[in-house]
Amino acid sequence: MSKFYARRRLSIAAALTGLIASAGLFNAPAASAALPTPVSAATARSYLATLPVRTESRTGYDRDLFPHWITISGTCNTRETILKRDGSNVVTDSACASTSGSWYSPYDGATWSAASDVDIDHLVPLAEAWDSGAGSWTTSRRQAFANDLTRPQLIAVTDNVNQSKGDQDPATWMPSRTAYRCTYVRAWVQVKYYYDLAVDSAEKSALQGYLNNC
Repeated sequence: MSKFYARRRLSIAAALTGLIASAGLFNAPAASAALPTPVSAATARSYLATLPVRTESRTGYDRDLFPHWITISGTCNTRETILKRDGSNVVTDSACASTSGSWYSPYDGATWSAASDVDIDHLVPLAEAWDSGAGSWTTSRRQAFANDLTRPQLIAVTDNVNQSKGDQDPATWMPSRTAYRCTYVRAWVQVKYYYDLAVDSAEKSALQGYLNNC
């Protein structure tokens, strides 16, 4: 088969897949988190190879050193903006608080109908960022990191899942939903690369292992 016809068959298959998905023939969640698409696994592997490997230090860390949930637009802060982005049929009041909607947590596959059951996860936790180099940043850079809507850094997930993750890196915590792990590690590496953050040896080894299976 010529390369032309091979590419044509792939294009037709992709188009058919899109039509099937839009027709609702796949059992997709009713509400799906809209994390900005991370870089490919190949790109993540190349990024990871350039990240410095250092022992982490928590000395001096305070969550308040990362001003978060700043005003994004009108009365909407970062949390409320992500809730609207990641939910389905989200209704907000005049203060931008979500009064109804549906939120699908890709970490564990649960769907919630109350915003109070949903946390906004910093995919690379604030404490982890501090350990990895953010301790030397300006406050404005830490604020940008904590409220980053452009990189794959903020996502709505089940509150107790986010709390169980805490400040752990992929060497000790990964989403229980294995189908999301490739997305998770690609996002993790992209964020660390963009912000010039280091990794520790166990973290790098874990990331390499997961990326090799993407």
